[in-house]
Amino acid sequence: MSEAILVYDDDCGFCTWWAEFFAARSNLRLVGFRDLTDELRERLPDDYEECAHLVTDDEVSSCGAAVDEALLRADIGGPVDDVVTFLQQFDDYEQYRERAYRWIANNRDRLGTYLSTTPPTRRESSDS
Repeated sequence: MSEAILVYDDDCGFCTWWAEFFAARSNLRLVGFRDLTDELRERLPDDYEECAHLVTDDEVSSCGAAVDEALLRADIGGPVDDVVTFLQQFDDYEQYRERAYRWIANNRDRLGTYLSTTPPTRRESSDS
């Protein structure tokens, strides 16, 4: 696996919006939970469906850490890179980042009213 892969909930419109946002601005390959290979699934935590994951040859970043890595890989640059890199220096940042990620994940239905796209699992079923 030489490319970085963003694994996400492909049945969530909010998650799909963000995954496509990152894919359009980076070289990340998207793989939804539904399309996981056995090899890729083995590299993920047992509770992989609880959050997004960024998988490279060397490591797996999950939840807030996956979003951090996706932000740094996206061609956004400027202040976003600077802020993420700056915050990563602090010991408390990981705890705050993960708490923020969990809050967002728990409220994605509400947040999806602002940022959402039809997830792949629903695109195919509506075409049938």
